[in-house]
Amino acid sequence: MAARAERVGLTTERLVRAGAELADEIGFERATPAELARRFGVRTASLYSHVRNAHDLKTGIAALALEELADRAADAVAGRAGKDALVAFAHAYRDYALAHPGRFVAARFPLDPNSAGADAAVRHARLTRSVLRGYGLAEPYETHAVRLLGSVFSGYVTLESAGGFDHSAPGSQESWTRILDALDVLLRTWPTTP
Repeated sequence: MAARAERVGLTTERLVRAGAELADEIGFERATPAELARRFGVRTASLYSHVRNAHDLKTGIAALALEELADRAADAVAGRAGKDALVAFAHAYRDYALAHPGRFVAARFPLDPNSAGADAAVRHARLTRSVLRGYGLAEPYETHAVRLLGSVFSGYVTLESAGGFDHSAPGSQESWTRILDALDVLLRTWPTTP
């Protein structure tokens, strides 16, 4: 089986990418070395020279997801400010989550500060703060706003992905647009009194 693993060209990067695809297909929690081994037609032990265990695989998938999401968000907000940046950032986040549901879950996987994914997480936080610069929030209000945006985007997409808005009017796109309008107003008039 080791020869089979060599013939299929297993590498850490290839396994992480295949794990990310698997996460989108069957769910992040079910993307395991055993499932990957089945996909490649090799023994699970053949993977352990590339990923140490399930946690290592999940960390790799999370890092990949955070990098992809940060790349999309950076492209979306480039040259934009204020509400335009907020809306572009939000759409990049939502579009990624809907296109890659398993990776979206992976992007929230708790990472060790020393893991490769920690850099991607920091990059994503910086992008969020760059969107907020157009609103001129000082600390600690900017940190509160970062947390608000993360909560709204993550919560909305999680509910939407689970079909939570499928059986009522108005449609989820209309609600999404109104929520972004409301966030813009809130960020422009953020309360700064204790």
